[in-house]
Amino acid sequence: MDQPSGRSFMQVLCEKYSPENFPYRRGPGMGVHVPATPQGSPMKDRLNLPSVLVLNSCGITCAGDENEIAAFCAHVSELDLSDNKLEDWHEVSKIVSNVPHLEFLNLSSNPLSLSVLERRCAGSFAGVRKLVLNNSKASWETVHTILQELPDLEELFLCLNDYETVSCSPVCCQSLKLLHITDNNLQDWTEIRKLGIMFPSLDTLILANNNLTTIEESEDSLARLFPNLRSINLHKSGLHCWEDIDKLNSFPKLEEVKLLGIPLLQSYTTEERRKLLIASRLPSIVKLNGSIVADGEREDSERFFIRYYMEFPEEEVPFRYHELVTKYGKLEPLAVVDLRPQSSAKVEVHFKDKVEEMSIRLDQTVAELKKQLKTVVQLSTSNMLLFYLDHEAPFGPEEMKYNSRALHSYGIRDGDKLYVESRMK
Repeated sequence: MDQPSGRSFMQVLCEKYSPENFPYRRGPGMGVHVPATPQGSPMKDRLNLPSVLVLNSCGITCAGDENEIAAFCAHVSELDLSDNKLEDWHEVSKIVSNVPHLEFLNLSSNPLSLSVLERRCAGSFAGVRKLVLNNSKASWETVHTILQELPDLEELFLCLNDYETVSCSPVCCQSLKLLHITDNNLQDWTEIRKLGIMFPSLDTLILANNNLTTIEESEDSLARLFPNLRSINLHKSGLHCWEDIDKLNSFPKLEEVKLLGIPLLQSYTTEERRKLLIASRLPSIVKLNGSIVADGEREDSERFFIRYYMEFPEEEVPFRYHELVTKYGKLEPLAVVDLRPQSSAKVEVHFKDKVEEMSIRLDQTVAELKKQLKTVVQLSTSNMLLFYLDHEAPFGPEEMKYNSRALHSYGIRDGDKLYVESRMK
């Protein structure tokens, strides 16, 4: 059912967390708190609020009574207001300024681009450490205002905001550790480098689903731009050159890379993608596409890399190939082993004093083999006892008593023996 428009934060709060809808529970770990309320408050003892409030998709357009927000939300640390109808930053400020211990705020999918965020309003967000503005179409001017007023901001989410460019902030944000800016339209590296300038302490940069086509930067400059970057996600970017992957090694602290769905890797098999990335282009990372790179896998990948390029023309062989040859020496090509099941076998058929060599199909059943043997041993299938002797087995012949069993299930190989006896002796 659609929520009515024009509802206040406090109205929705009272409805959702009333004792009828959210009964108070005692006991450790329940995460429910009943705050003290002002003397004479009509709401006293009515609401049982947890410290994490989820009020998404409730049609909220305004704050409501600020005194009541302050009375009931003094202990709240996380607030999800995503997918509401908040379009005025002043109303958001009225809510947040009365939640003094707020650390996480989600404002995704609210039409906040319709108003300007003034610095005095942004000041009410000062304690927030994690801010989500996905699909809010927040302008860079709004983001800059927030950055200036949130000295402890550690994580910022700016996905689905239709950014084609990045506007540099007049001041650096030294506190930000994680930037999630997926599903935008950032294609030019000159825009991405601005993020390094704005966020010099960045630990994690998630750029998935941006059509970044190349990394146009010198190695020295990259190291200065992202000196603390530990993890980067470039899933479904437009990178198409190995040289772009090489440049990721310029980030001095990089440990984790995600690179699925890029044009460069489309022509390789799954095994080739991972091993070539580990061995040649990202020799120092400890996690690739979410999986830990163990020491054994790194060595396997490096040996794979040598064998992969050993037949290439000299001018097409990467420099890394020569480094690895120095480390491991020139390797012999791996033997080609055909693991397909054997389709036929040459066996000896023994009956009385006769021995005949035959080629039999292994995809047939025991019953079908008996039909094939009728003309050899001159016995009817019903009067035929059939035994199989593996020439390497120490246990003697095995009776092939189940007519519907496939021959390949016995593991018959060239040189094995079949013995035929008559039931009537």
